[in-house]
Amino acid sequence: MALSVAIVGSGPAGFYTADSLLKADPECRIDIIDRLPTPYGLIRFGVAPDHEKTKNVMRGFARTASDDRVHFYGDVDIGEALSLDELREMYDAVVLAVGAAHDRRLGIPGEDKAGVVGSASFVNWYNAHPDFVDRTPDLDTSSVVIIGAGNVAIDVARVLVKTPAEMAATDLPDYAARPIHGAPISDVYMVARRGPVEAKFTNVELREMGHLEQCVPQVAAADLPAEVTGEMSPRDRRVREKNLETLRAFSEREADEMPKRVHFVFFASPVEILGGEHVEAVRFERTRVENGRAVGTGEHYEIACGLVVAAVGYLSLPVDGAPFDHKQGVVVNEEGRVGPGLYAVGWIKRGPTGVIGTNKPDGRDAAQQIIDDLGAGGGKPGREGLEALLRARGRRWVDLEDWQRIEAAEIAAAAEGAPRRKLYRHEDFLAVLDEQRAAG
Repeated sequence: MALSVAIVGSGPAGFYTADSLLKADPECRIDIIDRLPTPYGLIRFGVAPDHEKTKNVMRGFARTASDDRVHFYGDVDIGEALSLDELREMYDAVVLAVGAAHDRRLGIPGEDKAGVVGSASFVNWYNAHPDFVDRTPDLDTSSVVIIGAGNVAIDVARVLVKTPAEMAATDLPDYAARPIHGAPISDVYMVARRGPVEAKFTNVELREMGHLEQCVPQVAAADLPAEVTGEMSPRDRRVREKNLETLRAFSEREADEMPKRVHFVFFASPVEILGGEHVEAVRFERTRVENGRAVGTGEHYEIACGLVVAAVGYLSLPVDGAPFDHKQGVVVNEEGRVGPGLYAVGWIKRGPTGVIGTNKPDGRDAAQQIIDDLGAGGGKPGREGLEALLRARGRRWVDLEDWQRIEAAEIAAAAEGAPRRKLYRHEDFLAVLDEQRAAG
């Protein structure tokens, strides 16, 4: 009997695991389960709308999903439609690939004020995640502070300052485009606790900020060291040297070149969000870097703003039925093994680090562990048991053909030049399917 594997989560980690399993055991049967009607997770909801090429990885995932040995079960929430324990009883192996879709907190006074949002919430909002579409941030401000110096912080800054023309050929939803493009934002401050050498953004993302139609990057030349020093890999050194070169070019730009500015601010740690019920400013303490860590100098200053976006990391939530390390924000595991027949991959395994491709090794490791632990044969019912249980409970699911109909409807509704017009209401996803079933 073929090995039956359930993968909970249809983002990069889940699909890389499925692909590796197909190669490791050609006879296995894999069911990818997601609580949303749409697959692809971080690719659909985490990649910036203007970075469509980054989403090309979906083509490979779509080929995996189309394999006869793989079934997709969308709109099935583990913990609500059925429990993890029930799933484990049905499948020889269960792989948790649920990612980290929530925000880490800043841990400073005032962060609960109106106008303070996390980058996960903000990015999910402008990417049409069904859970976040109604969390419209207040963009009626001339100044925004983004706390963080990674690619997510740069994505948020770029989306806020790009023109409608620059965003026309993207899948930015109308409900987000209207307030963003209508906002009076003139200055965005991207603030890092440490210096430019320690910043986590990639050079491709950084360089892009120098080629915006209506926004000029600003950097204080005094914050830029003469060279990159310290021990690091040759690759890391090259990236940091390129970043430093790009930032030097930014430091030569004039603030009045364009109507908007993105300020790269280094050596500043947030200590308090100021204002009444709504944010009015952020107080920072100047820092210096000692042994790679930001150390406060005791000198403080403030940046006035009406919106704060905290891009300080993502957070996984506990999975009912699996042990959870609340301090690390991951499922308790030993190199991916959680318990008998239960495995973890991606951010729920190791925390929210790396890029999309960083999840590939997790997928390969999990596939090998499953084969090592269980062999090539299985004895549990797998998808037959899952479908029987869902039917008995009157639960509907979105299969691959259903998703392909939804995707076709999004593509057909796209504005000229745009890749798709995303649906984002649960009832709208199902309405597409009901209409097509009625017509067919």
